[in-house]
Amino acid sequence: MKSDFFKYQAQTSSHPLAIEISHANGSYIYDVNGKEYLDFVAGVSANSLGHNHPRVSEAIKNQVDKFAHVMVYGEFIQQPQVELCKILASTLPENLSSVYITNSGTEATEGALKLAKRVTGRAEIIAAKNSYHGNTQGAMSVSGVERQNAAFRPLIPGIRFIEFNNVDDLSKITNKTAAVILETIQGGAGFIEPKNDYLSKIKKRCEEVGALLILDEIQTGIGRTGTFWGFENYNVIPDIIITGKGLGGGMPIGAFIASNEHMGLLKDNPKLGHISTFAGHPIIAAAANATVKEILEKNLLSESLRKEQIIRKHLQHSAIKEIRGKGLMLAAIVESPELAAKIILTCLDRGLILFFLLFEGKAMRITPPLTISDDELIKGCTIILDVINESINN
Repeated sequence: MKSDFFKYQAQTSSHPLAIEISHANGSYIYDVNGKEYLDFVAGVSANSLGHNHPRVSEAIKNQVDKFAHVMVYGEFIQQPQVELCKILASTLPENLSSVYITNSGTEATEGALKLAKRVTGRAEIIAAKNSYHGNTQGAMSVSGVERQNAAFRPLIPGIRFIEFNNVDDLSKITNKTAAVILETIQGGAGFIEPKNDYLSKIKKRCEEVGALLILDEIQTGIGRTGTFWGFENYNVIPDIIITGKGLGGGMPIGAFIASNEHMGLLKDNPKLGHISTFAGHPIIAAAANATVKEILEKNLLSESLRKEQIIRKHLQHSAIKEIRGKGLMLAAIVESPELAAKIILTCLDRGLILFFLLFEGKAMRITPPLTISDDELIKGCTIILDVINESINN
């Protein structure tokens, strides 16, 4: 299987972790040799409820017995889709009540950018340096790391970049700007939080010039930062929200959300302004419904904040310069990319899954399932500290 993996499956890096998976359950993943791995990554923030959660699995199985794909998105009334849109709207301010389900967070980014241009009649988009919003051409165009983009240019024109948390750049948002798109917490850059009411200042500037604020909640949303939506922590309400990752409980999904008035513009001039065959797939929507309900009903929002403190308490070491982020979206920062890589790979050998961040080499991603137990958190932190001590001493 391993040789076939490298021969037939397209690779995303030169050195994939290449663990051959047998099964997964709760906070653990098991390989074909029976070795267990405590999962501190949760499929890169996607497995909100861990692996093989019974409520999600049951929802999937029940929907399989009813119907799978029946029609392109938005034509037939399908209960899982409608229910998901309704429950997401219930978590949001009243003006954010129209949900367009997509196949991924990247597709949600594309839809949000199109919608902003349609609403404003403008073409310019402003994004942040060191941002990441996905890997299709449109999403790459607003992702601000040139070493990732250079090989694929030309991308979409009319994109300008500002520095996250730098209020001096607010003047770059003008009456030519259709939208500003930002991650609520910058992910690939190192889990960098907005400071000094930065997001509310951005929103105020957008209102002054008639631009829209798009917040990318693909990682920060669905309970990971202690509130259902990350922006709730920062005194701002966006015009468009992008979500994905943790929404599906391990299934592929995304959505962009706006007002009924704005979203309605995609229906005409031209008709079918945004269409998708498999978006809102009923089996995946059923999984997302189960995920959202479990998070809301089992108090996992406050649990994210409480578990954050467990990690911060038990992951103290002079080699860890800081722990960035909020809730269960954390990154431990060490002194060098070489040390971070050594710790991550050695922890994997010891049965703990950590991972890298896209653009911050000194970071170790810690984004476990929201359902992880206190004992599992302490166990993982203990492994990390042991590995750090060995790495430094050797």
